[in-house]
Amino acid sequence: MRQLLRFLPLLALLGCGPENPLETLHIGHALDTEHPVHTAMLHIDERLRHYSNNTMAVEVFPNGQLGHERELIELLQLGALAMTKVSASPLEGFVPTMKIFNIPYLFRDAAHYQAVLDGPVGQELLAAPQSVRLRGLGYYDAGSRSFYSTERPVYTPDDLTGLKIRVQESQTALNMVRQLGGSPTPIAWGELYTALQQGVVDGAENNPPSFYLSKHYEIARYFTLDEHTAVPDLLLISESVWSRLNATQKQWLQRAVDDSVALQRVLWKDMTEAALANVAAAGVTIIRPEKVLFRTRVAAMKKTYEGTDIGQLIARIDAVEPDRD
Repeated sequence: MRQLLRFLPLLALLGCGPENPLETLHIGHALDTEHPVHTAMLHIDERLRHYSNNTMAVEVFPNGQLGHERELIELLQLGALAMTKVSASPLEGFVPTMKIFNIPYLFRDAAHYQAVLDGPVGQELLAAPQSVRLRGLGYYDAGSRSFYSTERPVYTPDDLTGLKIRVQESQTALNMVRQLGGSPTPIAWGELYTALQQGVVDGAENNPPSFYLSKHYEIARYFTLDEHTAVPDLLLISESVWSRLNATQKQWLQRAVDDSVALQRVLWKDMTEAALANVAAAGVTIIRPEKVLFRTRVAAMKKTYEGTDIGQLIARIDAVEPDRD
């Protein structure tokens, strides 16, 4: 890590002067190059070059080349990396308000989820990381998270009893799995395949594209679509890098990100459908449980936030009505 920090400050620098008229921002993320997020990030480069008349660009470093999510967040705070994509779950350790997304069954359905992100509450949450030298530029869809397991199927919360379930570094996610009867175990995403293979954990929870592209289905042969949480990805830029952009450059970058977000939503929907079809074809048992059993088991989690700022956020989210025309 020390060696990485020695050269990474160069990545965040904006090229300037006649020798280097192209200003390049570097983005690091931990996902596979086939992932819709990676494709959407490449689209940022395309659109940014278009809007800036080829005076600005982005370069993407996938597959955890520059570190895992927590490391990437820290590099942004240092100004040693320009941008990253991070799940709201590990961001909770830096911005406590982000725990809202790990509260199970917070959203009624996909339309409610999207309406919240696009509305005032979602935009306030997107701005919250500024308190820790990070700036949110947009949300990428990460669908709904569900359980998958290696040794036995999960039809009800009781089936999680005794199972070690990998979770992200989120205290709220740990509490959720405990409420459901499992034993939560935080493990870095890049280490999870081996952990499943060696029996360090008995399962995990994630969305269908991540389950498929990570090849976790080769080991975890049961996928339970309980859809307990919908945790978005946030596209972040280092506040120190953002401050070095002029007003026009900021506008170009935000427009490029907005175009990328729109594309990623379409790609995500298509990839989710394809991922479920592909894992089923590979022999994975897809289980569609009675969600009410899971919802009832974790209902008390919402009540613990009554009278707090998070409780007020929950109430505002509950009041959002999506446009269903």
